[in-house]
Amino acid sequence: MYPEKQSESFVIFNSKEIKRIMKALKLREGIYWVGGIDWDLRNFHGYLTQRGSTYNAYLIIDEKITLIDNVKSYLFEELIARISDIIDPSQIDILIQNHVEMDHSGGLPKTLELLPNATLYTNAAGIKGLKLHYKKDWNFAEIKSGDTLKLGKRSLTFLTTPMVHWPDNMVTYCPEEEILFSNDAFGQHIASSERLARELPIGIVLEEAKKYYANIVLPYSKQVQKVLDAAAPLSIKMICPSHGVIWTEENIPLILKAYKDWAYNVSDGHNGLVIYDTMWKSTQMIAVAIHETFEKLGIRSKLLNLQTNHISDIMTDIIEARFIAVGSPTLNSSILPTVAAFIYYLKGLSPKDRIGLAFGSYGWGGQSIPILQQLLGDPKECGFEMLEPIKVQYIPSAEDLENIKQKLNEELKTKLEEQ
Repeated sequence: MYPEKQSESFVIFNSKEIKRIMKALKLREGIYWVGGIDWDLRNFHGYLTQRGSTYNAYLIIDEKITLIDNVKSYLFEELIARISDIIDPSQIDILIQNHVEMDHSGGLPKTLELLPNATLYTNAAGIKGLKLHYKKDWNFAEIKSGDTLKLGKRSLTFLTTPMVHWPDNMVTYCPEEEILFSNDAFGQHIASSERLARELPIGIVLEEAKKYYANIVLPYSKQVQKVLDAAAPLSIKMICPSHGVIWTEENIPLILKAYKDWAYNVSDGHNGLVIYDTMWKSTQMIAVAIHETFEKLGIRSKLLNLQTNHISDIMTDIIEARFIAVGSPTLNSSILPTVAAFIYYLKGLSPKDRIGLAFGSYGWGGQSIPILQQLLGDPKECGFEMLEPIKVQYIPSAEDLENIKQKLNEELKTKLEEQ
């Protein structure tokens, strides 16, 4: 077995020597976190990441030295510095690539330049995806679901998890250490000096995990159900995701239950969202009336103006919402651009078994309300069960608002009784 170094790291690449004081973190004897911290990340392809993120990679010191996953390209130096804190990177024998996406593989080409004898293990879809991304015929070794790779005193078993959330996704399990290297599953976008979930307020970690699920994983909930079933027999004492903090024994039941609830769409049915944009406050007046009706019936409701609430934050609330009301005035025979952007984002993430409500104010044509009704209710669009739409010409009167409340109250009572 190779000796482990505990000194500052010296990294050589591009013919220059660069000193990095970046430490690896020991998770178990011979197992280290060596990833990169992205303190400045604030947008992840349309998803606001107000807390930044990490790209987690893990080093296993055994007879075969193994690196699991990689980092975004601009954090390659950080990855190599952390590895160098433990061992000379050129001594790595095995790379495991759980996912092709460039936040996990961007540093791979430069990493492989430093590892002339390493074998790159991934599944068939991963090999295809990496070749298409990087146009390189690296020293690939294809693995299949259920395959086991011996490292020495430890072994790794692979479980392919296609479409959670790309075709190439897989997870890696070390039975001797009872560690699941879960790739994007159970991840969160959090940049912090802390590496373990127990070191941060657990409510914040679970909220970020929910946001990650809502904005990344939600369309693949059926696949998540299958993966949860496949992983159920495993004894897991640590979950090491590719983003955010690591789950240890005391918090693993929390995240497993949360994922099961999100994947199976578990809700008490008493949550509603009123999402809208407005031009002259008329649509906002209707939104407030809907919100008040929800509250009167004991439906926990949020009033979310698209001018001040980002669509990725709204999606986090949609995870537990049964009733989703969306409103827009009519603009140029259509809906406001902010509402259109939200609807198409919502459609792509495909929440199921929701009850929708279209509403809005209009001047003469009134096209926004039937457009919303179609986008929310059509099975080829969002596919929600729809309530009767609400529309008011120009400014709602007090009588208009009272009529809206009374009619909606009766419809909602019927839906609640059907639960």
